[in-house]
Amino acid sequence: MNPPQLDTLTHFLQTYALPFAWRIVGALVLWVVGGWVIRIFARLVNNAMKLRHVDNTLATYANAALRVGLRLLLVIAILGVFGIETTSLAALLAAAGIAIGTAWSGLLSNLAAGVFLVVLRPFKVGDIIQAAGVTGEVKSIGLFMTALNTGENLRTFVGNSKVLAETIVNYTTNGYRRVDLRAQLAFGVDPRDAVTRLGARVAGIPNVLADPAPQIAINEFSASGPVLAVRPFCATEHYQQVWFDTNAAIADVLAEAGYPVPATYQVTRGN
Repeated sequence: MNPPQLDTLTHFLQTYALPFAWRIVGALVLWVVGGWVIRIFARLVNNAMKLRHVDNTLATYANAALRVGLRLLLVIAILGVFGIETTSLAALLAAAGIAIGTAWSGLLSNLAAGVFLVVLRPFKVGDIIQAAGVTGEVKSIGLFMTALNTGENLRTFVGNSKVLAETIVNYTTNGYRRVDLRAQLAFGVDPRDAVTRLGARVAGIPNVLADPAPQIAINEFSASGPVLAVRPFCATEHYQQVWFDTNAAIADVLAEAGYPVPATYQVTRGN
């Protein structure tokens, strides 16, 4: 390599390449150290909220918002390392705000809905709800999505705007709920005898509440005979267990009583 070319290369490395490499190293160090500091700070804030017994739902949402805000500040600081004027960047973002708002309308609506969910409090972390067609236990209310654990133990994320826009059923707010089941009887079976037998058996099922007492009565008449409504009450956390045990109790009682199997009869009239 000729001396002039070597001088040019050396000048380029010293003037441009080396400073840029140092900036990259500085940005990486700042990102790693900044992320570590953010995690520690967020953990300290979370512990402080727990010590002050701040509601878990509000604490989770506030912690998520804090992490996002600090990450944005970290990104701005890293841009400053590369010599990008943050004031110019802010002006550029402000100028593009309308376009960004239009493109991210769904994301921003989820953000706004998340704020309303925390303020209005139709449910909290730990509640069992049905929202946007999903039923499960609320694990977190994030900035943009609500996380639910379904009965199949699947973690499901639903957009906050979707949750707020549709009907929300909170199964945990009230102290108990009703289990709705049916018992089909055959024609010729005395419904009062079946009601007495089922009442005694259902009342003894574990976790069935005595107050309010189970409701067992004729609900309707089908082509096979009378249909009993069997409705015990239980706490929400025992719903599945009481559901299955009541079904088993219905089958056992009907079999033990020797009731005939319900059948549909069709009468054909001759000419």
